[in-house]
Amino acid sequence: MSETPLASDPPCFVLGIETQIGVGVIRELARAGVRVIGLASRERSIGLASRHLERGVVVGPARNDALVQRIRALGEEYGGAILLGISETDLQWLMTHRDAFGPVKVIAPQPDTFARVLDKARTLALAESVGIRVPRTRAAGSLEEWKTACAELNYPVVVKWADPIAAMPRLREHGLALQKLEYAADAPSLCRIGERFAAAGIWPLIQEYCPGRGLGQFFFMHEGRVVRRFQHLRIAEWPPEGGFSSVCDAVPLSQHQALQERSVALLQAVGWEGCAMVEYRLDEATGEAVLMEINGRFWGSFPLAVQAGASFASLAYHLQGLGRTPALPPLREALRCRMVSTEVKRLVRLLFQPGRIRDPFFSIRPGRELWRFASDFLRPNTCYYLWDRRDPGPFLADMRNYALRLSKS
Repeated sequence: MSETPLASDPPCFVLGIETQIGVGVIRELARAGVRVIGLASRERSIGLASRHLERGVVVGPARNDALVQRIRALGEEYGGAILLGISETDLQWLMTHRDAFGPVKVIAPQPDTFARVLDKARTLALAESVGIRVPRTRAAGSLEEWKTACAELNYPVVVKWADPIAAMPRLREHGLALQKLEYAADAPSLCRIGERFAAAGIWPLIQEYCPGRGLGQFFFMHEGRVVRRFQHLRIAEWPPEGGFSSVCDAVPLSQHQALQERSVALLQAVGWEGCAMVEYRLDEATGEAVLMEINGRFWGSFPLAVQAGASFASLAYHLQGLGRTPALPPLREALRCRMVSTEVKRLVRLLFQPGRIRDPFFSIRPGRELWRFASDFLRPNTCYYLWDRRDPGPFLADMRNYALRLSKS
């Protein structure tokens, strides 16, 4: 049964309003009639500029006992609240302190379920068990095993961490930067990557290279069943060879239906509750989709889901927080969403810095990219990650922050 908000409903605290993701959550909740209190890490957080906030509070970047007490005090001031986190690190912090916030109810995954999602090796094994195609993957526990893999694999390959958050402290101890993705076109290149991590004694996964575009399938799971689903196709990414969406299109749910059901089966096997993204690499030439990962949080292109009426944040607040299903509007499926500032950065890379593109097999088509960039401004049903004429503040704040960064560089 669907219900409308009640005047007595508690507010929603949103922790982490520095990006377009937090802004999208604020907008969706407020438009669903929820009172939103933004908890910002810094004074120039773009979410603070949204007219949809009932109140913005700068809590600082530290995630410690002092912040627990501050959120608890805010909850007591409001007589209770629902708390949502945006980033993976904030979600992990909230999971650790879930029962310490007094009258504030934390909406976050269970730690063991979240750990399964973060562990890519476990995710891939579960995916295979439900019939999802996964990239052939090798794991190494020593430099010798890494070099053995170098001699046995077919190329090109992609290198990524099974659990980036777990690897980060160990890498930092040895002065090593964590790179989300690396590419190796041959055995010598892959050997050099492995040798870099010898001092730390940990190594990333090696996966086969999968061509295509990013296909994201999004689900809200509740008690093992799907309450809401949505999907999009990445049109452009940053970095250009693969990362997060700078342009994406909503995809009708009539497409990729068999893959949707396998995605649901995967989330059920994981034991997932709440919102999640199942990400694939779709080879449009063959129609084959290969699993990349599960994101157990709100994702970078979340504004498209907001514009389409997917209502994932509203479901988190109402269904997980209050135990009742909100009214769900029909999905808008003929939409394209853009992050123009990231698109400009992408064009600069493609046109003037092609040597910095790490994927040696990425096809650069400057004329086509320029035409698509310009024509999208005239394309019907185009929306934007930040710009919204009804709520221009976050976009203007982002431009201010960008100008300040330029002035200091």
